[in-house]
Amino acid sequence: MKRQIIDTIEQYEKIIIHRHVRPDPDAYGSQMGLKELIKKNYPKKQVLAAGEHDELLSYLGKPDAVTEADYEGALVIVTDTANTDRIDGPFYDKGTYVLKIDHHPNEDPYGNERWVNTDASSCSEMIYTIYEEGHASFGWEMSPEAARFLFAGIVGDTGRFMFQSTTEKTFEAASSLIKQPFDRTELFAGMYEVDRKILHLQGYVYQNFTIDENGAAYIKLTQEILDQFDVTVSETSQLVGSLGDVKGICAWIIFIEENDQIRVRLRSKGPVINTLAMQHNGGGHPLASGASAYSWTEVDEIIVKLQELCRKY
Repeated sequence: MKRQIIDTIEQYEKIIIHRHVRPDPDAYGSQMGLKELIKKNYPKKQVLAAGEHDELLSYLGKPDAVTEADYEGALVIVTDTANTDRIDGPFYDKGTYVLKIDHHPNEDPYGNERWVNTDASSCSEMIYTIYEEGHASFGWEMSPEAARFLFAGIVGDTGRFMFQSTTEKTFEAASSLIKQPFDRTELFAGMYEVDRKILHLQGYVYQNFTIDENGAAYIKLTQEILDQFDVTVSETSQLVGSLGDVKGICAWIIFIEENDQIRVRLRSKGPVINTLAMQHNGGGHPLASGASAYSWTEVDEIIVKLQELCRKY
């Protein structure tokens, strides 16, 4: 499949790469890492990264300005995105050919060609293995910038190599990538340094979360609470893993109130939670998913379902 992807890339002079909305380091890492790999090895090709920019990821880079006219005759590659509803950018279907590269469950098999590997730690690791095939078969070279993106994506989606998805192959990829001369200290600072206001909100989360006898936990962050700590909805993404450090926790949800919905961030140490996310306008990995609720009544329904999952686990 990796060889087929490279063959497809070679056929097009214009390539536009998408990723999912509400991006994380793996979304940027796989999208822009692939962009830099193609630019390094096919310098005459036009390669664009589409999607709205998230200021929290400015330490990594910024996507390009892409217009509908750019899609004429283009190959469109979508990375790290399970379903079409989550593709960031309105014109992904305007290209000549659509290629999906993803590591989430293939609930929505969109595109003309698909490579889905749910065993991969991250989509960035999948892009690295495309590089390996390109290097072995076509003499592809890695660039420091591509390595920085891919390393960030792997680190982000493995929780600094602590998640169960981390494999021997993951460490081999990381070992190869850090041979490139990019500044890991600067990268880690961008990924993990946080403002004091985030730490203050984190303290609030630790003091106010609810946990039951089976380890099901949750915290509700209303707009009033966000305003109190001067934290945006986007910035709360830095706290999603916080409750994972609590002894005895089984699975947890952080609910964040927005103007038109309540964002639902689910994490688990065991029970499969993406099925729960799919019941509420979401999806994701078995142990890390996202969803959307549209009332606090629906939120309470989700809490009951989480508690039941933990009770049965």
